[in-house]
Amino acid sequence: MAYTSDQEPRSPRREVEKGDNASSSDGEPSQFNNTEADPDMGIEQDYGICQIETEKERQQPPGTRSALDRVLSRTSVTDKDPGPPPDGGFWAWSSAIAGHIMMLNSWGYNSSFGVFQTYYTSHLPNPASQIIWIGSVQIAALFFIGTFAGRLTDAGYFRATFAAGSVLTLLGVFMTSLSHTFWQLLLAQGLCTGLGNGLMFTPSLAVVSTYFKRRRALAFGIVSTGSPVGGLIFPSMARQLLGKIGFAWTVRAIGLVQLVTLIMANLLLRPRLPPRKAGPWVDIASFKEKGYFFFAIGIFFVFWGTFFPFYYMASFATSQLDKPLRYSDALNLLLVVNGVGIIGRSLPNAIAHHFGSITCIIPASFVSAVCLFSWPGVSTVGGLYAWASVYGLLAGACMSLYPPALSDLTTDYRDSNWTSDCWNYH
Repeated sequence: MAYTSDQEPRSPRREVEKGDNASSSDGEPSQFNNTEADPDMGIEQDYGICQIETEKERQQPPGTRSALDRVLSRTSVTDKDPGPPPDGGFWAWSSAIAGHIMMLNSWGYNSSFGVFQTYYTSHLPNPASQIIWIGSVQIAALFFIGTFAGRLTDAGYFRATFAAGSVLTLLGVFMTSLSHTFWQLLLAQGLCTGLGNGLMFTPSLAVVSTYFKRRRALAFGIVSTGSPVGGLIFPSMARQLLGKIGFAWTVRAIGLVQLVTLIMANLLLRPRLPPRKAGPWVDIASFKEKGYFFFAIGIFFVFWGTFFPFYYMASFATSQLDKPLRYSDALNLLLVVNGVGIIGRSLPNAIAHHFGSITCIIPASFVSAVCLFSWPGVSTVGGLYAWASVYGLLAGACMSLYPPALSDLTTDYRDSNWTSDCWNYH
């Protein structure tokens, strides 16, 4: 069904919004929705939609659209309904496992930065206040690229986006092993690894959320426990290997673990929803929803200081206690705060399955803030271990309850951009 130049095409979006019984203005059934009349109309419909987009592009003045915008606009508006989330099945649970692996290699690696913070402070001439920028840029880059990664996922480029994130993550880790100065570490471990993490993080969360509705809190509990698992694996490797094989080969060993696991994640993740036409890169209209707006603002403040202890706890233990710990012993605190995080991410999600994610995240955030304010009063080794245990539980609850709480704000399971935009703004 091709349109000639003297025919004015109807907008496919308006046709889709009319529903299956929609009719055109001349009284004839809609050619986009009346699929029951002819089972072979699917290919012709898609071709017609592409023709409409091509005609619109010809009518626009040259130079008004970027090449990337033209690529994204060719993603057709589909009227094929994939049905409600299955809440189970092979691909549903494999996506949750792949999300777990992604969290292990992104947030698990990020939450282990306390290992590097303490090591860099003692081996580089730069002050601790400057070295912390490496970890800060790593998280900032993850959040910054999140919105753009979400848009590419919606447009049908999930596999390319996730694969690019995997490559950048591995490149950043292996280049870190070759770095010797602050600026080299900032570019490799901070910027490169952070961008790679962001290209994996938002798309994988969006894919997992499309497979679950009733069991969404449970699924995200499985996903989020990947962070403390990584927070146990990588500091343990550093603790055992740094003194034996040195910094460079320790980081390369971490990179090899990430290489194997990220290959598995790329094979297990499969998008369920068909591509849909991309809107603006940043969906400002979402903030007109009061629930979403206040949730985004609240999460911004919740996560403002959540990761501070993960970065500074080991340094605090080696310098601020009445009896300071050695570097190798201080790393045990990172194992504690990440280890109890497994419980903090799984138990609250099981409770949220019955009472709601938003109902659970509010008290968890409040008590976590109170716990942070009490940190300066800790002066003994035993007190710091106890504090790390409590904070690990609370921080884990906040981090794991956020994605299902955000997903619960919308009844349209296809609206995955809410997740990417909110992550970007916090």
